[in-house]
Amino acid sequence: MKEKVLKKREGFEGQQLIVVPKKISADFLTKDPITRQLYITDIGYYPRARYHYIKRAVGAGQHIIIYCIEGRGWIEIDKKRIDVLPSQLIIIPSGTPHKYMSEENDPWTIYWIHFKGDISAFIVELILQRAKNYKLHLTYNETRIRLFEEICLNLQKGYSGDNLRYVNMIFNHFLSSLLYEEKFNHAGHEEANDVIAHTITMMQERLAQVLTLQELSSYAGLSVSHFSAVFREKTGYSPIEYFNHLKIQKACQYLMFSNATVKEVANRLGVEDQYYFSRMFSKLMGMSPSEYRNRNKAVDQ
Repeated sequence: MKEKVLKKREGFEGQQLIVVPKKISADFLTKDPITRQLYITDIGYYPRARYHYIKRAVGAGQHIIIYCIEGRGWIEIDKKRIDVLPSQLIIIPSGTPHKYMSEENDPWTIYWIHFKGDISAFIVELILQRAKNYKLHLTYNETRIRLFEEICLNLQKGYSGDNLRYVNMIFNHFLSSLLYEEKFNHAGHEEANDVIAHTITMMQERLAQVLTLQELSSYAGLSVSHFSAVFREKTGYSPIEYFNHLKIQKACQYLMFSNATVKEVANRLGVEDQYYFSRMFSKLMGMSPSEYRNRNKAVDQ
């Protein structure tokens, strides 16, 4: 006789499980201008979750994230069985039939979140575009785990409006760590071999100068065509466009925090033609330098 496999939804030693009451969702989360965009309904942490098993024949009413940090398991979705290993994340859109289970001999440890909101489907679609078979590979990052723990810690403090907004704003940051993992992992840590990041730093240091595309590509050690293509892929802009954006960003600071004339601001940024500078500023900011200064002074008063 075949031995029956044990299965259970929860009840694992050391687990965390928080379910936001439906009344809180109905009375606040779905109505508040901030939280209704994206909010958590359930969240949990299951360590070494042996026999963990879930089957939802018609899917869940929320989107689901399952992040495995050790052990292994599997998920069945779209009639495909997908193995889940450490440092892998599964995203399950709402209403999608699925089932999943932890491996008996090497049970997974998972962080999981159920969420909804006006922009939740759009966020899920962005994640799916980066995923393969509903699965993302994530480098372990302690900061990401701390974000999760901060959410749990504060949800345990109650359901005041401020607390719910704070928690779900953290959740936005958590999701950004999935969508833009490279930026998240390297925040504040510029890679030694990232020539584009180094070139942008050089641009910031030389805002008072005129730099040509040839000078920028030479600094990066790349051909003009290759440098331009790589720069646009990484930033969304051509190198000269990006350099001009940095100049205008600095110009805004001069206009707000100094008494320099528009011509003096232009000269400080290596632009001799004041009118060319004004046109460049207006194109990006939607108003002239003088209008920008006057508007911000009016706000301060």
